[in-house]
Amino acid sequence: MDIEKIISGMTLEEKAAMCCGKDFWHLHGIERLGVPSIMVSDGPHGLRKQAEKADHLGVSKSVPATCFPSGAGLACSWDRTLLEKVGNALAVEALVENVSILLGPALNIKRSPLCGRNFEYLSEDPYLTSELAASYVNAVQSKGIGTSIKHFAANNQETRRMTISSEVDERTLREIYLPGFEGPVKNAGPWTVMCAYNRLNGEYCSENAYLLDEILRKEWGYKGFVVSDWGAVNERADALKAGLELEMPSSNGTGIRKIIEAVNSGELEMDVLDEAVRRLLGIINKAVSEKKEVSVFDSEKHHKLARKVAGECLVLLKNEDSVLPLQKSGKIAVIGELAKKPRYQGGGSSHINPTRIEIPFDELQNAGTGADITYSRGYSLSTDDADSALISEAVKAASEADTVILYIGLPERIESEGYDRSDMGLPSNQNTLVNAIAEVNNNIVIILANGAPVEMPWISRVKAILEGYLGGQAAGGAVADIIFGKVNPSGKLAESFPVFLGQNPSHTNFPGGHNKVEYREGLFIGYRYYDKTGIPVLFPFGHGLSYTSFEYSELRVDKNSISDNETVKISLTIKNTGTVAGKEIVQIYIRDSKSSVVRPDKELKAFNKISLEPGESQIIEFELRKRAFAFYNTDIRDWYVESGEFEILAGASSADIRRSVSVNVKSTASIKKHYDQNTMFGDLMSDPDLKDVMKDFDLQIFPELDLGENDMLEQMAHFMPLRALSLFNPEMVPEKKVQELLSKLKNR
Repeated sequence: MDIEKIISGMTLEEKAAMCCGKDFWHLHGIERLGVPSIMVSDGPHGLRKQAEKADHLGVSKSVPATCFPSGAGLACSWDRTLLEKVGNALAVEALVENVSILLGPALNIKRSPLCGRNFEYLSEDPYLTSELAASYVNAVQSKGIGTSIKHFAANNQETRRMTISSEVDERTLREIYLPGFEGPVKNAGPWTVMCAYNRLNGEYCSENAYLLDEILRKEWGYKGFVVSDWGAVNERADALKAGLELEMPSSNGTGIRKIIEAVNSGELEMDVLDEAVRRLLGIINKAVSEKKEVSVFDSEKHHKLARKVAGECLVLLKNEDSVLPLQKSGKIAVIGELAKKPRYQGGGSSHINPTRIEIPFDELQNAGTGADITYSRGYSLSTDDADSALISEAVKAASEADTVILYIGLPERIESEGYDRSDMGLPSNQNTLVNAIAEVNNNIVIILANGAPVEMPWISRVKAILEGYLGGQAAGGAVADIIFGKVNPSGKLAESFPVFLGQNPSHTNFPGGHNKVEYREGLFIGYRYYDKTGIPVLFPFGHGLSYTSFEYSELRVDKNSISDNETVKISLTIKNTGTVAGKEIVQIYIRDSKSSVVRPDKELKAFNKISLEPGESQIIEFELRKRAFAFYNTDIRDWYVESGEFEILAGASSADIRRSVSVNVKSTASIKKHYDQNTMFGDLMSDPDLKDVMKDFDLQIFPELDLGENDMLEQMAHFMPLRALSLFNPEMVPEKKVQELLSKLKNR
């Protein structure tokens, strides 16, 4: 495709049309110039291609496709390779259906557990989000199918999502809400980026030039095109100028007209429109030239993959007395409507029409041959009200059983795209049921189906909890595999589970007011907040149990001291000390021992998932670069490492650190520091770069006292501005001496 020749041959009307959707799912083509119309489709965890004449909201069924675990579950695998396998499968199904671009993955950070779309998002941590997303994007696009990472940016709630302004300070934006997008952009090159509905600091994301042009294109070097979320465009010409190339869906000619009028009036330069068309044609050309020829996919093979993937994502939260895995004997009571009517996916734009569905109760019966397995409904999914007859029936079954497997979770009526949850509770009838069964049976195994954390007031009354999230069409079998020990659980939480909603740091500022929501918690979301405050959680970030155990030892660094432009290599030995094969997710966190700015206690900067046989040891290695130690310095508008000591922490979760080692990092950044009469004396004395200037400034502000023996006076001296020094000891520190010091500092 000769893109420049095509552009030169296009009319203004054709150029404007290229920047607006043809309909709900297709881009405009130009038949006379050989430009095809390509199709996009929803598909973060499964293809949602709408059949002919079907609606765009998913009320009618889409074409059959494999439903994999949603993003919340996939992230619990912490497995880049697994995300690649899912991406490859999704690409194949898109190729079969002649879809050119999958609208996903969804990469917004989990600020609050109440966000109705959390089931689709990966994590509360930007590094984990970034790494898994890059693997997914690379895999999908390796087969000639594009991706659209979404929703850029700070789209962390559903309430008023199309107009709310997310008020986020620059450092928080850079350290928390943007890196999940930055990593895939730089390391995977997604064909498209989807802008969010909301405003960011007062300006719609669809026309936010700072976001779409300054950061995305100029800083990150993005080469693809930006597409609006469906209906996210506020003013079409303003959005185009800001860097949004494609408006979706079709605005029935309104967007085209506005672009033409803006060009004719001089409001929009033709060069800007041409560049937008150039980017669109570049991706259309990719869709044509890189497309692989696939006419059919093996639905059974993809279903088996979905089961394997779900098994890697399930998280064993609790396993008291090693009640799991169960023996295939005795009497097992399976209770809960979700055991026969599974909730395996979220609602809204990612709602898949699965090729088949595994029913949990049936899968337990198939896997547990040899045990007497019965079923009781226990509650109704359509209401929160307890049904005494259903509870009585379930309690009777539980009283006669050796073990109870109790399926509970959030119905879709409580959790979906389009609205946020009002609380973290399960339906009251389910909590009532758990407590009633706990009165007659001590061996309760909870299976959860939910897209986000829930409160567990009954946690001390149950033996085991298996977090299933929304595990896709094969989740029923994956759970059975773990329950009876065919698969050893290896998933770990990609988000923290607070004990109750009030512990969440965004609680008092979610979902905000009429026009804006203030991110007052700043950097401190998820484990960053719980670590800093010492607030105990129900389950920490990175937590997940196994049927085996792992030993961490010999954490080493190849250098004890580096500059910030060097790489430090670390190695760690992991040993399976149990009796069965298992997989461990090793997490590497970094802690700045002393910082001049507020920083989290520790931050995830590396991870790896390894498989070990009983008794087997393996040395794993990681490399840490500048960004692992840096914070975003708003003064220089860049990532900055302060010279000093950093701790490298290796753990099984954010709350289970097994080994640590230190490394000294020297900053190479040249930052012009500002000094004046209000600079603190203690800051100067403690700055290693100022030793040569301060060495002769040997003084006692309170000469008759030993500051080392008086904490109050020592602190006063440390935090005393230079202008006040002569007030306390004018003989030893005359004003002239202070001015001489300031002169030396300013001349550095």
